[in-house]
Amino acid sequence: MRRFRIWIIPLVLGGCAYRLVFGPLEPLPSTSQAPFMTVLDDGTVIYSKARLEIGLRPMTDEELNRQFPTASKGGVFSTNPYTYGDWKPPGEERPPSRFTVFLLSVKNYAYPKIKLDPLKMTIVAKNGRKYRSLSMQELKEYYLRYAVGYSGDAYARYEARKDILKHTMFSDEPIFSGQERKGYVVFPKLHDDVREITVRIDDIVLRFDAWGRPIEEMSLAFNFKREVLKRE
Repeated sequence: MRRFRIWIIPLVLGGCAYRLVFGPLEPLPSTSQAPFMTVLDDGTVIYSKARLEIGLRPMTDEELNRQFPTASKGGVFSTNPYTYGDWKPPGEERPPSRFTVFLLSVKNYAYPKIKLDPLKMTIVAKNGRKYRSLSMQELKEYYLRYAVGYSGDAYARYEARKDILKHTMFSDEPIFSGQERKGYVVFPKLHDDVREITVRIDDIVLRFDAWGRPIEEMSLAFNFKREVLKRE
């Protein structure tokens, strides 16, 4: 079982105070996924057909901190670009969430080459909210505001975050036959009223003509949910 990430939001309803407790994103059962989709024990939803596999797994902040243990220490000075590291707001027991992050994996043993652009990925929540994936440039601009004066320790932390992003975000380069690739895709943090989402990957190019133009494409949809509890 994956551990719950607890982000406490105080509410007052009818004179009673409540806290919202958010669980991690979990895949809906295979019966609620599209054809050729399978749900793995680690929470990955994987599309598999004709030796092409495309998997999507939601990452918790705890998992991302373990991936980058050194960068996740130091409180407000931590340099993990996907989380707040070990920084916690005053009075809270756990760090808040900074983004919504997925691990995207592709194994291409079916086509001469394919192309999957992570910027053509979107989240559509059941309540109508929509989120688009964030580009490297957008994330660089997000962190640049912390690099006060463009020198010293603040700028070094900016460069450290940028370096991690460069080496770990999913690339849009073609994936040739026999190649495999993994990388992170980053979305804004989900709103508190979001319970169920579909992550879409549009315009996956499976075949190209002699001039490199797409002639066969497909789109995929992966379904996830999270539990939100009210506690007094």
